Amino acid sequence: MTTKDSSGPVTHEVGASLTHRQIMLSLSGLMVGMFIAAIDQTIVATALPAIVTDLGGLEYLSWVIVGYLLTSTASTPLWGKIGDLYGRRRMFQLAVVIFLVGSLLCGLAPSMMLLIIGRLVQGIGGGGLYALCFGIVGDLVPPRQRGRYIGYFAGMFATAGVIGPLVGGLITDHIGWRWIFTINLPIGLGSLAVTAFTLHLPSSRRDARLDLPGAALLVAGVICLILASVWGGDTYPWGSGQIIGLGAAALALLVVFLVWENRAAEPILPLRLFRNRVAATLFALSFLMGPVFYAASAFIPLFMQGVKGFTATESGLMLAPNAAGMSIAAIITGRLTTRTGRYKHWVVIGTGVLIADVILLARLDALWSTWHVAVLMLATGVALGMALPVMSTASQNAVELKDLGVVTAAVTFFRTLGGTFGIAVFGAVLRARFDSGLSEVARTTALPEGTTAKTLADRPAEIHSLLEPLRGLVQEAMAHAVGAVFLAAIPVAVVVFILALVLEELPLRTSTTLNAGQSDEARAESLA
Repeated sequence: MTTKDSSGPVTHEVGASLTHRQIMLSLSGLMVGMFIAAIDQTIVATALPAIVTDLGGLEYLSWVIVGYLLTSTASTPLWGKIGDLYGRRRMFQLAVVIFLVGSLLCGLAPSMMLLIIGRLVQGIGGGGLYALCFGIVGDLVPPRQRGRYIGYFAGMFATAGVIGPLVGGLITDHIGWRWIFTINLPIGLGSLAVTAFTLHLPSSRRDARLDLPGAALLVAGVICLILASVWGGDTYPWGSGQIIGLGAAALALLVVFLVWENRAAEPILPLRLFRNRVAATLFALSFLMGPVFYAASAFIPLFMQGVKGFTATESGLMLAPNAAGMSIAAIITGRLTTRTGRYKHWVVIGTGVLIADVILLARLDALWSTWHVAVLMLATGVALGMALPVMSTASQNAVELKDLGVVTAAVTFFRTLGGTFGIAVFGAVLRARFDSGLSEVARTTALPEGTTAKTLADRPAEIHSLLEPLRGLVQEAMAHAVGAVFLAAIPVAVVVFILALVLEELPLRTSTTLNAGQSDEARAESLA
């Protein structure tokens, strides 16, 4: 059995033993890989003006971000399954290579279209890095000890999201935008070298074929769903033929996918996981926490720019308290979970704090101080840091070891998919409330020609070029619009809390996939 001393070795039931130092050395290459994948979600944002100046193609600019999101989200479940079938170590290294090829294409791109192709390739690799990192942690560390290590990854992910725009701006200003991509090459090669020499997993290959039809149906359905979410209310009206058509195509493809998966010999996303009460509850939790997870990082910077007059970089730094809270809470929660073997109460407490935090953010006002916002961002990070890492551990603990990669990827997939869909809905709420606020302002004060909720939301710095008293009125309208987003998030947070309450807590087992010689009886006991 695993020792209860969190500082001692992680001892497996068949005698394999790894010390904390050995585990950290093995995981260091994974952390580097996850870091470059996570930072590439945000590092490009501040470089977009320089990219357009150099390459042109302004009409395709959004695809530099959307392309990465599409392929990384759609490929995540596939990587989870491929890792289960062919071994996570080699698949992780393949994901790093694909990510680096995409980075090189981006760095050398002579046109906007080739840059977008590079971002699509990067996203495929990035999806693999997300899906496989936590699965490999599951290979090395039993659930009883896993919380402390997943906490480190959660902290790194949060930190990467904050420093991405800042690093992207510095590199773009002082070296050139191409280096935000090519700098990944030496870092990624370092990750490959570290995993090659320190990551030792048993060679595993199951005698089964990848479900290619299921993979095609899932990827096509997810891409249609994400495009409908991203384009709806922005590029096209929600009721337009394009959005309705994409939604209908997504629904049809995903229904066919579910029918196919029910008969596939080796399904990409086994439907038996949805019959597992713990796994199904965690999938729902991940999907619904996604919108709240991303709402703070998407709309608080908008408030800081449009209402408080911060620059893009300064508003990005307002995410630092969120990252700090998430990192500290994830590490402390992980250690205490390792020490006690109990995890459900952290999800309940975290989602409870999240409800209180969202209610307070719904009262957002133009008179709020920077410190007021920072404290609530810190609380958001603490809430998420208590809940999200524990959910990864709980999902891995709830399924058979052969499904470890699939369930890990599914939790990540549903969180990202929920976040994408939720942000689209919250964005529509913001624009509707802001448009209503501007209409009220226009009854007493004339607005400059061409001023709309969309133009000011896209370029919030323009609010500060308005003259008083118009500027103050528009700032107040913007503050109330952002507050309306969090008001809309309250019911979502309440449902998340209810799901946390009904989540079944299973004893954390002490086995890992390193237990190659474990008997069927011992395996069944570990899943009890």
